[in-house]
Amino acid sequence: MARRVTVIGGGLAGSEAALQLAARGVAVTLWEQRPQETTAAHTTDLLAELVCSNSFKSTDPARAPGLLKEELCQLGSRLLAAAAEHQVPGGAALCVDRQRFSTAVTKEIEAQPLIELKREQCTDLAGVLAQGAEQGTPAILATGPLTADPLWSQLGELMGSTGCYFYDATAPIIAADSIDSSIVFAQSRYDKGAGSDYLNCPLDAPQYASFRAALLETEVSSLSAGDDYRLFEGCLPIEELARRGEDAMRYGPLKPKGLTDPRTAAPPYAAGQLRWEDTLRRALSLVGFQTRLRTGEQERVFRQIPGLGSAHFLRYGRMHRNSYLNAPRALLPTLQLKAALRLIIAGQLTGLEGYLAAIATGLWAGVNAARLARGQAAAVPPEGSCLGTMLRYMNNPLHEDYAPTAFQFGMHTWLPDHLKKSQKRALIRQRAVESWPRMHEITSMPD
Repeated sequence: MARRVTVIGGGLAGSEAALQLAARGVAVTLWEQRPQETTAAHTTDLLAELVCSNSFKSTDPARAPGLLKEELCQLGSRLLAAAAEHQVPGGAALCVDRQRFSTAVTKEIEAQPLIELKREQCTDLAGVLAQGAEQGTPAILATGPLTADPLWSQLGELMGSTGCYFYDATAPIIAADSIDSSIVFAQSRYDKGAGSDYLNCPLDAPQYASFRAALLETEVSSLSAGDDYRLFEGCLPIEELARRGEDAMRYGPLKPKGLTDPRTAAPPYAAGQLRWEDTLRRALSLVGFQTRLRTGEQERVFRQIPGLGSAHFLRYGRMHRNSYLNAPRALLPTLQLKAALRLIIAGQLTGLEGYLAAIATGLWAGVNAARLARGQAAAVPPEGSCLGTMLRYMNNPLHEDYAPTAFQFGMHTWLPDHLKKSQKRALIRQRAVESWPRMHEITSMPD
């Protein structure tokens, strides 16, 4: 019987994994429940839909996201190649036209003869594993933080325990022609990128105080029954930031540093930023304005921001529950589930947070699934590599309270304490580059 790997989930991780498998000559059945079943966060039926924002973060290799991107491009990430083709202005960040990006990934997968795309919900994890055992192939579970209840329950039964969760939110998107251009000005912080990639809504001190007061008095959407309000600290809702102190927003998404209001020739007291969503420049997202506010409240409160008094909302921000595994207990650094070694977990189910982590784990899941399908052992990325650092961090048994974390240089536990930040960054990059030849040996497949 011909080997065929099942990939469940057509998000960033599942799409990258499927394309990596096909590139290695391995046939794939890719399950994606949309449009048959949707989620609390998705708005389209496209594969690799970008739910939260259109930013893949910094491209600077001296920063963690930039170095991870460089490594993934070295390894032939198909999704980062698509992102580069559909880039929109974003300062020092890789930002994309999310509709064109996801459309391109969907078309590439649909055109790949080794990938069979099944547009229906996969509800029988045991059956998938049994079929894989019969064929001698693994399966990849990449259903993300919005994993449907039937699969989540079956995964819990396999592990003999339940997973973890937190609450996340998306930011609103507004029509570009509805902003007041006499107030809003174009400039990137510190003139990064093209220098004017972002639009800025300047607030003086009274306006900022009034906006914060409005956030503190708003109505919010309800949570799932019985849930605590657990949050991912790296991406807090704007109303939560407002609660954390008078200046919390000014040191976060409303940071005015590096900006100059042309009307005053001085930095504003605070500034809300807008980022382009599409190549035609018809839509803008409110950067860092993830929110749990009810839709009517979003219009009332966010229109208090100078320049947005007549803002037309194309999409409202939404709160949703994100599930993930207690990876140190549940997973091996190969991404295999300890309770079922033929099941590989990819994406944000691992507890590694963000778009880049989803693509990275999807890529490595595809590599290891191809290795297992050909009778080779699953591999761990070499130490010093970004991927290796991430997966060892994920698997560290010292995590008593494992929480979602995006890739960061602080995951490198071997760094000498006495070095300056610039020296540490240079050493991290050096060790990563030195690991890449070994990465290529692992990821290449014999004829």
